[in-house]
Amino acid sequence: MKKGKRYAEAAKAIDRANLYDTTEAISLVKKASVAKFDETIEAHIRTGCDGRHADQQIRGAVVLPHGTGKKVRVLVFAKNAKADEARAAGAEYVGAEELIPKIQNENWFEFDVVVATPDMMGVVGRLGRVLGPKGLMPNPKAGTVTMDVTKAVQEIKAGKIEYRLDKTNIIHVPIGKASFTEEQLADNFQTLMGAILKAKPSALKGQYLKSVTVAPTMGPGVKLNTAKFA
Repeated sequence: MKKGKRYAEAAKAIDRANLYDTTEAISLVKKASVAKFDETIEAHIRTGCDGRHADQQIRGAVVLPHGTGKKVRVLVFAKNAKADEARAAGAEYVGAEELIPKIQNENWFEFDVVVATPDMMGVVGRLGRVLGPKGLMPNPKAGTVTMDVTKAVQEIKAGKIEYRLDKTNIIHVPIGKASFTEEQLADNFQTLMGAILKAKPSALKGQYLKSVTVAPTMGPGVKLNTAKFA
């Protein structure tokens, strides 16, 4: 795969053998964002967990103080007063059973996060096969199965992100945009890392954080010194 001149130039500034502290890493990653669009800055956290064991799973959510820089479209499964509440809170789409065929048959996915009241989970469960693989299934641990739909929608709009282990036991999450200031990115990153450290499974033996990297969508990654998070 051919990496462009911009990538090569950006990569020159980063010492692959070095482990940087947060401030320096954020500064480098902003400089490495050289695409013609406002790149997303992501954190990739490789853990020592084994997600095949239920007691080593990591899943949760955290509100980033400066948001993600992305407009998030929210779909809420709710009825009656809770549906009205969701609309008032700013949810783009609100509905119940009538949305099932739209998603299943028409391949409608014009939303980024799904919230559901507990009584609607029987209905939403029918969409497990299509929502699950896309990471869109509501989950109590992420705060997306709740009776407090106002709080759920408002937090998502304010920059709440979900983190979870992938199949290779790595957590991938956005921490903002290249257009953010270094302070905003650092604040978001520190908030995320605080949540990840709190989520350390008690059953885990050995090293928790194997590596932490921040990277722009199209640019090279910068590795951080994980000892600083121990």
